[in-house]
Amino acid sequence: MTRLDIAFSTCPNDTFIFHAMLHDCIDTRDFRFIPHMHDVEELNKKAFSKTFHVSKLSFYAYLKLRQSYEILDAGSALGFGCGPLLVGRSADISFSKAKIAVPGEYTTANLLMRLWNPSIHNVEVTRFDNILEGVQIGKYDAGLIIHEGRFIYPEYDCVEIIDLGKWWEDETSLPIPLGCIAVRKDPPFIDYKQDMESVLRNSVAYAFNNRDASREFVKFHAQEMDDQVIDGHIDLYVNNFTLSLGDTGKEAVQALEEMARWKQIL
Repeated sequence: MTRLDIAFSTCPNDTFIFHAMLHDCIDTRDFRFIPHMHDVEELNKKAFSKTFHVSKLSFYAYLKLRQSYEILDAGSALGFGCGPLLVGRSADISFSKAKIAVPGEYTTANLLMRLWNPSIHNVEVTRFDNILEGVQIGKYDAGLIIHEGRFIYPEYDCVEIIDLGKWWEDETSLPIPLGCIAVRKDPPFIDYKQDMESVLRNSVAYAFNNRDASREFVKFHAQEMDDQVIDGHIDLYVNNFTLSLGDTGKEAVQALEEMARWKQIL
């Protein structure tokens, strides 16, 4: 049996797709997975030290780590209408002066904001689940929100400033590539890539076909416990691109890389 450390976030879309392979619901092809769960930015930072054999990564982090990690065709989070939002107590702020909370230096959300408005420099990295409260109490002028934040920001007296997913779609007509699952390139881990893709794809398919099977696991780790929020989160970030990137998904990742290089961010 091959032991693999596999790392992902506590967010509903991740716990939803990994549930079956971690709970013996599918054939895991002689892999024994040791799960490690962290905030997405913590996963990004740990990947620079190659801490885990297989890891969830923001696409921005992946683009910086292509020498060390190779993306799996299954497990990615891409889509339309699911990008990060920049929100504030007011939509009228000075971007050159405003203090903005971001959920991580290497998150795709941060990359998109930099692509959209290069004049934004006064940022503070904050855990994604602390951003809305920080904006509400005036610690930040605005916050870049991801995950469940899309569904609950009005509860914190915040308004949308820009939907960066819509901006990306208007610019490229492509789905926004948010996060992926990647395997280390060094042997023997890269040799497991094809089998890992198959196991993960089967885990995603099982999750789609057995929606309630993962409910307890997902709710145990979720930041927001409301079933409607959890279901909305999963529906937004888990889709056909999660089963396979396909040509459109690969084109979206390439477009993100090309735009970042053109703007001299990569």
